[in-house]
Amino acid sequence: MTRVLVSDSLSEAGLRILQSAEGMEVDYRPGLGEAQLAEVIGDYEALVIRSGSKVTARVLEGASKLRVIGRAGIGVDNVDVAAASKRGIVVMNTPTGNAVTTAEHALSLMLSLARKIPQATASMRAGKWEKSKFQGHEVAGKTLGVLGLGNIGRIVADRANGLKMRVIAFDPFLSPDRARALGVEKVELDDLWKRSDIITCHTPLTPETRGIVGDAAIAQMKKGVLIVNAARGGIVDEQALLRGLQSGKVAGAALDVFEKEPPDPASPLLSRDDVIVTPHLGASTDEAQERVALEIAEQIVAYLTTGAIVNAVNAIGLTPDQLETVGPYLRLARRLGHFLAQLDPLAVEEIEVVATGEAGEVGVGPITREALAGYLGCFMDLPVNAVNAPLVAADRGVRVSEVRRERSRGYASLVSMTVRGASGGLHSASGTLASSGEPRLATVDGFELDAWMSGRMLVMWNEDRPGVIGAVGTLLGARSINVSRMQVGLEPTRRQAMSVWNVDSPVPAEVLEELRKLPHVSAALSVAL
Repeated sequence: MTRVLVSDSLSEAGLRILQSAEGMEVDYRPGLGEAQLAEVIGDYEALVIRSGSKVTARVLEGASKLRVIGRAGIGVDNVDVAAASKRGIVVMNTPTGNAVTTAEHALSLMLSLARKIPQATASMRAGKWEKSKFQGHEVAGKTLGVLGLGNIGRIVADRANGLKMRVIAFDPFLSPDRARALGVEKVELDDLWKRSDIITCHTPLTPETRGIVGDAAIAQMKKGVLIVNAARGGIVDEQALLRGLQSGKVAGAALDVFEKEPPDPASPLLSRDDVIVTPHLGASTDEAQERVALEIAEQIVAYLTTGAIVNAVNAIGLTPDQLETVGPYLRLARRLGHFLAQLDPLAVEEIEVVATGEAGEVGVGPITREALAGYLGCFMDLPVNAVNAPLVAADRGVRVSEVRRERSRGYASLVSMTVRGASGGLHSASGTLASSGEPRLATVDGFELDAWMSGRMLVMWNEDRPGVIGAVGTLLGARSINVSRMQVGLEPTRRQAMSVWNVDSPVPAEVLEELRKLPHVSAALSVAL
């Protein structure tokens, strides 16, 4: 008998799927705390949760039989995925179950903002009849800028087309052909800021997107723009938004998510008449909660009865023996993808992955999926992993090719990745393993290196002249940024140099600007792996 524990509330329909599966015994015990969960988890092969249960390393220490954790919803921040992975426990979620509900909430916020519905309601409840005060705007014929065309962004775009809006979107990983098929005009980020009457955010929160709607972006926007964020707190810089509202550049904002949740009751955004706020209600509908319960129940049953893995955030489909050999190369491939994603982002059209020597002995497929996950996962609004990365790429019209080679000159084993953009741009990088098994960066765009691929990295390009490295080191020292390692690669035909500096702390934006202004320096950027 396979025992399943449900430690958070789940709909009756979801429970019935679990209870009716042959050979399963289901215990429904919502509300278990961490200590209680740790005490009983050793008796179960499967655990079904929502956001309430905290599946920590402490809980997993006693999970001697646990094979799978199913999260009814998208977020797995309440699960120690690394600890689960070490124990061979598959972690699944339901990344699309809340998409329609969240998209509808964003549209509801947009319409409420345009027509000032909450403000008018409050006025009438105060016994007033202020008809002229709450004159709003039609959305038909207006330009809606969608920041991120993942699952939720696409639904918003589709519904907005039905409202007869002009929809433009920024998503670096969606091909122009695919955008046209969705009825959307793909634009660059600066164009989205300048052309949009209303901007709605549907991108994940990453180091690259944190504060992306900030002072610089707002300065480019139309006077009277409306801003909606029902994605993740932190995408909109709340202080910059406040300044935009105070100046009149931003006519109104609707927020379902905040940098800190719950927000400080004293936040000036909460008291402004031109701001609509809701307490993170994007996924809060009966239908969405029912849907994610059904989906996770079906996924758990499929895994326990047939071994099928659906929407896993940590599974790659390799046997333990294969994983022991190829595992270090999977980490290398993911870091290569993550590294390339932080260079100049391209409107990617094609990605090629080459595995040479031992790296390709088990098969280049798992390595390709990890490289894709590392690259695409930086910008998607759902978790991208080795299971769904090829589907995410195909859905966005990105061609993927994988090549296995027996040997490469100079390296016994090598993983290479090339990213080609729709407009002709190209970036490539390759890596190998040190004797310790740690990933090393071997080449970047023709520059040969031998750099550690971990932690925080400062990447620079400059003319190959004396004194540049000394000037960079002096500036970093003056800004109390410690350098642990540094490697230089040359491209003799162009008299250009590239350097990778492993640093112990983040390089602030203002320091990057100082570095770019040094003589003979052409570019500098910060990379985190």
